[in-house]
Formats: sequence, C-alpha cells, structure tokens
Amino acid sequence: MHINPYGEEPVRLALDLVNDPPPTAALLAARCADAGFVIDVPVRDEDLAGTAAFLTDWLGVVDAPDDTTRAARLNTLLARASAHPRLTDHAGDGWHVHYRDPGLPLAAALRALVSVGTALHLAGRGMHRLGRCAVTDCDRPYADTSRTGRQRYCSVACGNRDAVRRHRSRRATAS
Repeated sequence: MHINPYGEEPVRLALDLVNDPPPTAALLAARCADAGFVIDVPVRDEDLAGTAAFLTDWLGVVDAPDDTTRAARLNTLLARASAHPRLTDHAGDGWHVHYRDPGLPLAAALRALVSVGTALHLAGRGMHRLGRCAVTDCDRPYADTSRTGRQRYCSVACGNRDAVRRHRSRRATAS
C-alpha cells in the first residue's frame, strides 16, 4: 500500500508525528510504515532530527495568520522538498506518483510527501483547513477533513469538553 498524496493521509501522518513525536528513528520508521509509507532506504538517527525540524517548519504553515502567508510558507517547504513528479513501481506493488527523487533519506522523503500532501489538502478543501484546537488549554494542530469545513477542535474529546465548559458557564451566569 502507498500513501495517496492526493488524499489526507500525509497530513494525518504529519499530525500524528507532531502530536505524539516518536522518541527513536526506529519508532519513526514503524509509525510511517503503519501509516502505509513504503520505506525503501535505511533509517538513520539523523532522520528523526530531520523530521522534527521539518515538522517545526510545517507547524508554521498550520499557524499562518492568513491564506497568503500560509501559501508562502508552504511554497517554501515545497521548494525545499519537491522534485518533478514521476511514476514509480519501486516496491513492485503498483505504479504510483512520487514527488521526490529516488533514494532520499526518510526525513527528506517525509518532507516531500507531507509538503505535497498539505498543498493538495489545502488547494482541494480550502486554505482554512488547518488550525489549532479552540480549547484554551489545548494547542494541538488539526486538519479539517469535515464535510462542512468548520472544524475547530483537534478531537471529539476536546469538542465535548469545550461544550460542557460553555454549558456550565451559561448555567452559572443564569443562576
């Protein structure tokens, strides 16, 4: 299986790695493999640091104050990460498109995959479809994949917690 760069999977993988960073390169590789990312190069300790540095830059896209800034920041990541699209059957399980040169280290391949996936997510669903949780004591990023495009929380649990807080606040004010 290959992660489809036209869908939301690369953005979900980035969120997973940001919200629960793997402590070792081996666990980074395992998480990527679990997400369906085919790893065809040796994974090194440098990949863990390189991925963490890229994800810090990627959070700059999440935190951009407006669409123009978001696009500029993402274009910078794309320029650092992308190569011309190419068809490949590197794993022998079907032809698919890559936006990176062959043989890149895991961190560089993730940079290309997540950057292109994020660009396609935003261009296809809307530039507002990345954000931070609206709960005051939670700053986890999220990718809005909802039908309506109005997601405000990183999880159902945070949404429910905020609804309870608002309800209790209204009850206290009414008393």
